[in-house]
Amino acid sequence: MAARSNAARPQREEKSKRTAVPSRPEAPAASLDRVIHERTRLAIVSALAVNDSLTFSELKQLLSASDGNLSVHARKLEDAGYIACTKSFANRLPKTEYRLTASGRRELEKYLDHMEALIRATRDR
Repeated sequence: MAARSNAARPQREEKSKRTAVPSRPEAPAASLDRVIHERTRLAIVSALAVNDSLTFSELKQLLSASDGNLSVHARKLEDAGYIACTKSFANRLPKTEYRLTASGRRELEKYLDHMEALIRATRDR
C-alpha cells in the first residue's frame, strides 16, 4: 500500500475554502419547511393549490403514488393543518376528498418565496 503525500492536502483545503458558499441570512436552506419540502407532500399541496379539491383517487393517479404512500403523506399534511380531509360515501363507496386550507396556502406561499430567494442567491453568486 502506497503512502499518500501530505503535499496535496493543503491544496485541496485551499480549494474548498475558495468554493465554499457563504451563508445568506435571507434564505438559509436549513429553515425550509420540512413538512412541505418532501417531494410527495409538495406535489400534493401544489396540486391542491390549483384545484378546489381532489379526491384520493385523483391525487393517486395524478402523482402516480401508491395508496399507502399517498395516505401517509396526506396524513402528515393534515396533521400540520395544511390540508383538510372530508370523508363521505358516493353510491355506497367511500370517497375521501382533500382541499388546501388557508394555512396550507400561506405556508406554500412562504415555501415558494423561500425557494425563490435561494435560487436568486445561487444565481447572483
